[in-house]
Amino acid sequence: MKQTFVFLLLLTILKPALAQDQTECKAWPAITKKACHRLHQIFYEGKNELYFTGYSWHNRYLYDSNRISTYNELAWGGGLGKGLYDEDGDYHGVTAFAFLDSHKNVEPIAGYVFVKMHHFNEASMVGAGYSVFLTGRPDIFHGIPFPGALPWVYLGHKQLTLCMTYIPGSRNVGNVLFAFLKWTF
Repeated sequence: MKQTFVFLLLLTILKPALAQDQTECKAWPAITKKACHRLHQIFYEGKNELYFTGYSWHNRYLYDSNRISTYNELAWGGGLGKGLYDEDGDYHGVTAFAFLDSHKNVEPIAGYVFVKMHHFNEASMVGAGYSVFLTGRPDIFHGIPFPGALPWVYLGHKQLTLCMTYIPGSRNVGNVLFAFLKWTF
C-alpha cells in the first residue's frame, strides 16, 4: 500500500514532464522548469536501458568478520531505465530496478542519475556523478520509502557500462560498494 501511494504521488509530480506537450512545464516555478524540461527530454529522446545488478562488497575494514559472514554480497536483480547524453556529452537518466540487499530482501529503487563524462573516443568513456532516488527497506523505517543521494562512477564501452556507487555508513553499517551493469539499446 505504501509503495502504491508513493508511486501515484511521483506520477502526479512528474506528469507535466511526461506529457507530449511541454507547455505544462511553463506553469512550474522557475527553479524547477529546467528539471521538468530535462525529464521530458529523457523520456522522449533518451534510449532504453537494461540494468543487471550482481555484487555488493561490504568494506572489510569497517565490519567485524562474524558480521560479514552473515551478509549477502550477491545482489542479484535488474531493472529498466531511460538515458541520454546532453549537448556537453554528460549523462542524464531515470532508473528503476530491484535487487537483493545484504539481508536477501528485495530492495526497489527509482531515481534520477547525472554523470559528468569524459569521452576518450566515440566508444569509450568514464565519468563520475550522483543519483537522487527513492527506496525502501524493511530494516530502515519499516519499509516506508525514503529518499537518498549517492555518488556514481561510470566506465563504459559502446553499449555496455559498469556502474558503481558507494553507500557510506559507520562501523558495521553501510560502507558498501555496489556494482552493476547497464546495457543501452
